[in-house]
Amino acid sequence: KYKDVEPTLKIKEVDGLELVKKFSEQMESMLRRKVEAVESGFFSGSTGNCLILSCCLFHCLHQQFDYYNSLLINEKDENDNYVELGDEFILEPNEHFNNLLVNTTYSDIQLPTNVYNKDPDILNGVYMSEALNPIFVDNFERDPTLTWQYFGSSTGFFRLYPGIKWLPDENGVISFDCRNRGWYIQAATSPKDIVIIVDVSGSMKGLRMTIAKHTIITILDTLGENDFVNIIA
Repeated sequence: KYKDVEPTLKIKEVDGLELVKKFSEQMESMLRRKVEAVESGFFSGSTGNCLILSCCLFHCLHQQFDYYNSLLINEKDENDNYVELGDEFILEPNEHFNNLLVNTTYSDIQLPTNVYNKDPDILNGVYMSEALNPIFVDNFERDPTLTWQYFGSSTGFFRLYPGIKWLPDENGVISFDCRNRGWYIQAATSPKDIVIIVDVSGSMKGLRMTIAKHTIITILDTLGENDFVNIIA
């Protein structure tokens, strides 16, 4: 292969310092765009006016406000009507997102199965975070290297851009909870030092021990690289 292209090859002297400087400028520019994308979403989604408006409408939102639920979008009932919180949500394959079916003009909302999708706190939070939609779109248009943008709430809802159809597991359950993800936990809490003490006596045999192990594994899944933990039996 080298011999095939040898006639067209040239040796060019490169200034290593200039090369590093160029790379540095390109990396700085790229990272600045990422920071600006995060800051624009944070400040626009958390302004005082937005929070005040959300609080003022608290009593009527849970009756009037609807949103795109990622599990229910494009779902219809037996009368061929869109289900509540479903409605039509256009999804198209996009090469930038590994050819997944997405909607690059709008985000949608994912909720774990154990969170009620019409809870007033959920509706208020979803309503407040609606302001992120145009920011998500603008960020993507200004910086095509961006992929997924999302907002995780302490109430349990997860706003994801671009919007996608979320599928449950084989048992019909959605176990994904943004509050258990490493990025959320590290942002929401300080590094932790944890000691877990487990009763392994005879009274813990069977189902009790199974529940204890499941609880421990769940706790361990929430820990990050900055946390310290030990388990004592």
